[in-house]
Amino acid sequence: MEGKEQDVSLGANKFPETQPIGIAAQSQDDGKDYKEPPPAPLFEPYELISWSFYRAGIAEFVASFLFLYITVLTVIGVNRSPSKCQSVGIQGIAWAFGGMIFALVYCTAGISGGHINPAVTFGLFLARKLSLTRALFYIVMQVLGAICGAGVVKGFEGKTRYGQFHGGANFVAPGYTKGDGLGAEIVGTFVLVYTVFSATDAKRNARDSHVPILAPLPIGFAVFLVHLATIPITGTGINPARSLGAAIIYNKDLGWNDHWIFWVGPFIGAALAALYHQVVIRAIPFKSK
Repeated sequence: MEGKEQDVSLGANKFPETQPIGIAAQSQDDGKDYKEPPPAPLFEPYELISWSFYRAGIAEFVASFLFLYITVLTVIGVNRSPSKCQSVGIQGIAWAFGGMIFALVYCTAGISGGHINPAVTFGLFLARKLSLTRALFYIVMQVLGAICGAGVVKGFEGKTRYGQFHGGANFVAPGYTKGDGLGAEIVGTFVLVYTVFSATDAKRNARDSHVPILAPLPIGFAVFLVHLATIPITGTGINPARSLGAAIIYNKDLGWNDHWIFWVGPFIGAALAALYHQVVIRAIPFKSK
């Protein structure tokens, strides 16, 4: 009996019911089993003479090209179908976007980080995960890739049919206000970028190493879910390169009238996600050096 009481006492000491809060909680990382990557410099001139820098940009270009090619073709295929029952419908469009992000992030994560989205790049830049030089280069390559991808789709579909089905351009649907569209883009991008931060977090990867989940899987699934929710409102942007590429190739007033929403909304959502993850979840500003 005495031995059992001793075991209970040892167990209670080993697994306390209460956890420290506030600044005291940060001291738990003193013996951490992971390495926090150092903040990226604002400018990194040596990147400009590195082949890996340009290789990463090319990877972002190709990924954005393939992303627009598959997704815009899917959107037009659904819209041209005489009946939603004869097409993949909204669920199929959402799967096309989410599935492509899953595949492309998996393919390019080891080369460029697999951003494929200026909002993701912007959020990671705010968190000091990459330099301003690399962030700007990525965004330019993402936009160029998106334009080329949408252009190839227009070449396949023809100018008349492409224009008839709006070329996959984003706009606020009738019955919704611009404020509704902006709010949907902010929240949708927040979900995406917050998932990116969580799925690629160094601490989470170390502590949850026993959980065999690929980072691209939750990221792609987040894109899928956001599209299910917001396709009826804005067609779902949450990716300024995707919205700009489709708008440039479509090039009609419908694609430009609300276009600012698909830059302002995603950038605000990405900034909020970066702030929430870095300050609230990880409490990085409060950690001792």
